[in-house]
Amino acid sequence: MGLFDFIKKQFIDVIEWTESGDGTVAWRYPMADQEIQNGAVLTVRESQVAVFVNEGQIADVFGPGRHTLTTQTLPLLTNLKNWDKLFASPFKSDVVFFSTRQQLDQRWGTQQPVTVRDKDFGVVRFRAFGNYGWRVVDPRLLMKEVVGTRDTYTVADLDGQLRGFMLQHLSDAVAQSGVAFLDLAANQVEFAAQLKTATAPEFTRIGLGLETVTLQNVSLPEELQKILDQKIGMGMIGQNMGQFMQYQTAQAIPKFAENAGQGGGLAGDAMGLGAGMAMGQTMAQAMQQGLQPPAAAAAPVAAPVVTLKPDEIMATLEKLADLKAKGILTEDEFSAKKTELLKKLV
Repeated sequence: MGLFDFIKKQFIDVIEWTESGDGTVAWRYPMADQEIQNGAVLTVRESQVAVFVNEGQIADVFGPGRHTLTTQTLPLLTNLKNWDKLFASPFKSDVVFFSTRQQLDQRWGTQQPVTVRDKDFGVVRFRAFGNYGWRVVDPRLLMKEVVGTRDTYTVADLDGQLRGFMLQHLSDAVAQSGVAFLDLAANQVEFAAQLKTATAPEFTRIGLGLETVTLQNVSLPEELQKILDQKIGMGMIGQNMGQFMQYQTAQAIPKFAENAGQGGGLAGDAMGLGAGMAMGQTMAQAMQQGLQPPAAAAAPVAAPVVTLKPDEIMATLEKLADLKAKGILTEDEFSAKKTELLKKLV
């Protein structure tokens, strides 16, 4: 290289990165045709790591601080370049900055119901969603496995894969927690801890650390939720049938009133309400009788014989004869009723 070409070259004496807040995880310092000046200053801020790459091979890694670039501060790069003494000329090397701060409020959730075994229901399909947070812990591994030669790599680029890790181990977390589905809502912290334990190795495998996992909601599909509601209702009936039917009747009264006000048939609603109340009372009595211990067998009691006075029988026969004359009763019906009445004659 001639003197004129050397003079035209641009030399870098300060290397630094100020994050823009756009979710960038890895950023390659733009070198173009520039070379790093011997004795240049590398500034690495808190929550950053700088990686030097020489001809595609990772050399030195610098943590937070102000570093003067010499053969003493670049031992691996010096070995790769075969510098046996202080280099006096500029050198060319790629510098990649990594953000090591926590990437918070990352969302995970089930697009389709997940099927798991449950000790109460046998098999349950449910949905769940929550948040998680992660950070870069091994920039060498992340660059080798994920970032590669890209100039920038963002949180959004990693989002789909990381959410896949979370959902992949969701069933494992439920099984390892040993918590029944009905108790998950009351043990969200424990379930989230199990999900973190099950998923963390996948993050470690690509140079990341899973810092936090939260569970915000867990729910059944609509059809299974209806079955669960019915089971809960049956549990209520088994404990106190009378109170349950009273509650159901009280809930139904406003609906009947509303239908009546809209011309929905007051008589029919009243009959339905009466039938419901009668059914509730009957079921309550049956349940209470079933819960009581059986009483000692008692001797059968004969049905009392009903008798009528002669004038009552005659008055009744006259009414029946009138009904027969009008064609309401047949001859056979009249004869049968007359015989029955005469048996009751005192």
